[in-house]
Amino acid sequence: MLLAHPAVLRELVARYESLCAAAQECAIAPDLQRRLDDVTYTLCVTTGTRKLEHALAAARARLAATAAG
Repeated sequence: MLLAHPAVLRELVARYESLCAAAQECAIAPDLQRRLDDVTYTLCVTTGTRKLEHALAAARARLAATAAG
């Protein structure tokens, strides 16, 4: 299985967290929802998962393993 580069995973997780924070501060505009959906999809594809929770867990585990190794 191909693995995404840690820098890509780090950027995707950061973008997801940033969009979630923005979504909590105000009503979710259609553009914000689209960007959140896009980054969620991309996280799932790059980690080989189907659910956001699993994608985030896989990305964070890979980042932790990269930092430790």
